Amino acid sequence: MARLAQTHGLTDVQQEILATVRDFVDKEIIPVATELEHRDEYPQQIVDGLKELGVFGLMIPEEYGGLGESLLTYALCVEEIARGWMSVSGIINTHFIVAYMLKQHGTQEQKEHFLPRMAAGETRGAFSMSEPGLGSDVSAITSKAVKDGDEYVLNGQKMWLTNGGTSTLVAVLVRSDEGHPEGTAPHKSMTTFLVEKEPGFGEVRPGLTIPGKIDKMGYKGVDTTELIMDGLRIPANRVLGGVTGRGFYQMMDGVEVGRVNVAARGCGVAQRAFELGVSYAQQRHTFGKAIAQHQAIQFKLAEMATKVEAAHAMMVNAARKKDSGERNDLEAGMAKYLASEYCKEVVEDAFRIHGGYGFSKEYEIERLYREAPMLLIGEGTAEIQKMIIGRRLLEEYRFQG
Repeated sequence: MARLAQTHGLTDVQQEILATVRDFVDKEIIPVATELEHRDEYPQQIVDGLKELGVFGLMIPEEYGGLGESLLTYALCVEEIARGWMSVSGIINTHFIVAYMLKQHGTQEQKEHFLPRMAAGETRGAFSMSEPGLGSDVSAITSKAVKDGDEYVLNGQKMWLTNGGTSTLVAVLVRSDEGHPEGTAPHKSMTTFLVEKEPGFGEVRPGLTIPGKIDKMGYKGVDTTELIMDGLRIPANRVLGGVTGRGFYQMMDGVEVGRVNVAARGCGVAQRAFELGVSYAQQRHTFGKAIAQHQAIQFKLAEMATKVEAAHAMMVNAARKKDSGERNDLEAGMAKYLASEYCKEVVEDAFRIHGGYGFSKEYEIERLYREAPMLLIGEGTAEIQKMIIGRRLLEEYRFQG
């Protein structure tokens, strides 16, 4: 086992789960990831393997067929999977956020209907907040739901939907003014709808179209899409929690745990970049010795390792805080911010250590170099994290004049 990014105080069960996932990553993901990524191919075989391991039900309670594990266990598994290929961790993370929102906010009927099938990986989740014109400004959502008898009619266009094609259940955040008088704060007139659909592209159910995959610089393999609703009819019993107007809070709760997982992804990618850099530095020779023997490279390795260790410690702290039942938005924001920034820096240093070969698609570091930037914007940009952190600090350290 590597010296860096160890987590103390884990139970025997947690250690066994992590060892199993790490073994799967080393044998089933790392050897094929770069080839699949270059083809932008969905990793069906890897996903089937993770389904068999029970990863899709890791945090779903045992009564619904899951493993009932903690956020910490889940985040450490995500770290391992992202170390192999970040796109695979994205496939699982969006599924997990929907399952978490159902567990925390769903009606009893919704939990019983969806969670057992989600735990088995049969129903696959995605969630949708963003729209083409709003970016991080969730309060500016324009997609609307209008009540019509026992149903709601949804219209609008959503953007950046991870798992848009492969998912069969999408949690969609839209504006619903019903029961909310004029002048209600924007975040109090939003509702999350549970939208079931067929996997694939085109019209996947009447009134719902998934146009196709967005072609991206990195984060390939996983399908990122738009979602277009045009007269999409959803029964009232598919409002998450059964009451309108709570969607914003439900989504923010989901994103809060999602940020711990984005931090975990940053930790995993940074770890892999360090492994590649430290290995290459001992194989490549210049001026009569391995470049690892040059002080300039040792300085780089020292900085990279320190960043890997610091990001991991902050991610673990944020997960443990949430598991203890405490509010963790400050810690999750800090962990996501630091882990994504450090990930970018560690990847770049590993890239520099590789010299000209880092620019070649033959070398794995080229893929990591294109993947790392996604973490700077996913689940809220670095600037949004800093706003959240700043506001929470002012709450905690209010000046007593």
